[in-house]
Amino acid sequence: MQIITTIAELREQLKQWRQAGDTIGLVPTMGNLHAGHLQLVTTAQEQVKRVVVSVFVNPMQFCEGEDFDCYPRTGHEDAAKLQTANVDIMFKPSTKEIYPQKPLTTVTVAEISEDYCGASRLGHFDGVANVVCKLFNIVQADKAFFGEKDFQQLAIIRTMVADLSIATDIIAVNIVREADGLAMSSRNGYLNDEQRLQAPFLYKILHWAKDELLLRALSFKEIEAQACTLLALHHLEVEYFSICRQADLQAAEENDTNLIILAAIVLGSTRLLDNIQVTLN
Repeated sequence: MQIITTIAELREQLKQWRQAGDTIGLVPTMGNLHAGHLQLVTTAQEQVKRVVVSVFVNPMQFCEGEDFDCYPRTGHEDAAKLQTANVDIMFKPSTKEIYPQKPLTTVTVAEISEDYCGASRLGHFDGVANVVCKLFNIVQADKAFFGEKDFQQLAIIRTMVADLSIATDIIAVNIVREADGLAMSSRNGYLNDEQRLQAPFLYKILHWAKDELLLRALSFKEIEAQACTLLALHHLEVEYFSICRQADLQAAEENDTNLIILAAIVLGSTRLLDNIQVTLN
């Protein structure tokens, strides 16, 4: 595995691979890698010849008061995991390499970025869109791989790619979970022992809500309200619990069939996301 820190060196290697006819995949990450990230790598290796994993803690997507300085940076451990996984390149640029000067050009994906996480993390998705667009321009991958846990982020990236005619296919990869159902996340490490025992209840309530949707006995609003009550009873602070259309993440109506339940909770100072997809016949 090559560890590359500059855009120029990365582009030179990618140019050689393209000339050899190799297909290229990109897995963008902020490091602190876990099994969910490695599943993205495995999926990429099944679909392309060469895999680039970027490891970059992007300051533009951290809002005021968030944990940029405290965000775990585990470069040596990440490199060891990617080496074991037979990744071709670990792209680990500095902040100055990605942002040599204050960006005057920005990418904003309107509407779809404004609700859910976007409502409480103002500017977050602009930061995500900018760095992902920049990575897409640097790597020019045939395919890029994203986990479904951050489903709103995935929807924003898909929209950006379509709107800007970016020639990279977006591949969604299923959520990887702990044995008790908790969606894997770099932020799970912030949980204390008691919070770690509480956290999987979110996934249980998502399953309960899915079952209720399939039964069709309650309205969507009733399911959302009861889910919030159940989560609060287990001392989980609910930021949102929303039944949405998968296509555009707008609030689902009773005749919609392809749905996703988006949820965010706060445990102590840790914010956790999860979702579950539902198809109604």
